[in-house]
Amino acid sequence: MNTNSKVILITGASSGIGEATARHLAAKGHH
Repeated sequence: MNTNSKVILITGASSGIGEATARHLAAKGHH
């Protein structure tokens, strides 16, 4: 996955793998 952009849209981020992905990317500085 190319994550050069600082803005990433994740659907289903309220729980499960979506939440984990959102937290991981936020920790790396994405919004």
